[in-house]
Amino acid sequence: MDPGPREVVRSGGGIPNFAAPRRALAPPSAAVRVRGAISTGSKMNAFKMDANIVILGSDSVGKSALTVRFLTRRFIGEYGDIESIYSHNICLDGREMTLNIWDSPYSQDFSQESLLCEKRLQWADGFVLVYSICDRSSFNTVSRMIHCIRASKDLGLEKMPIIIVGNKRDLHHRRTVFSEEGRLLALSSDCHFYEVSAAENYHSVLMVFHALVDRIRECRSAVKKPAGIRGIVKSMSAVFNRKRTDSL
Repeated sequence: MDPGPREVVRSGGGIPNFAAPRRALAPPSAAVRVRGAISTGSKMNAFKMDANIVILGSDSVGKSALTVRFLTRRFIGEYGDIESIYSHNICLDGREMTLNIWDSPYSQDFSQESLLCEKRLQWADGFVLVYSICDRSSFNTVSRMIHCIRASKDLGLEKMPIIIVGNKRDLHHRRTVFSEEGRLLALSSDCHFYEVSAAENYHSVLMVFHALVDRIRECRSAVKKPAGIRGIVKSMSAVFNRKRTDSL
């Protein structure tokens, strides 16, 4: 039985020590609180996949509420200026996965944000970018973040998976960002888009993370396919060349 998400919480908005290789969650330099543990059966680990997910967005858009809703199914509305890294086991399509989720406060200091952006890009397999439908400036921030990610990450055949989330759908009477604007932004930047209410609907939040995991899988498969196709072409060429040689 999965004992639940493991959470490492760090105060002060510092950068976690990601000295470990890509797609591995490095030990934080200052662990304050740990929830649960992660099961580590040797047989199961051989079939496990892990993915690093970064949650970004302006202050008060519901990043932490969205994350905790996914992890625990519970909604908690108030959070302080705390940086959190969660490890959470899920089973998707019959395959066990460990999701490492980095939820960090938004910084308006451009130099610090640029450094954070670089660290996140080095670590992340995918992003969830959150804005509030009641706050246009948060929507504009997401647009800038997409530009930062796309401009900084050269993945060749692989594209960094990004899910855009318009949160606080339950506050539609205070809406300043229309759904069509979120869809157009996603379409123009090769992202997926969801509008959710972390406060009212767990299943829509679940769909966000499952969609991101699917995109991460697709990207990893796309990286492997060209080599496989080239291998098939080489094998076919070798067979035809051998037949032609035998017939001479």
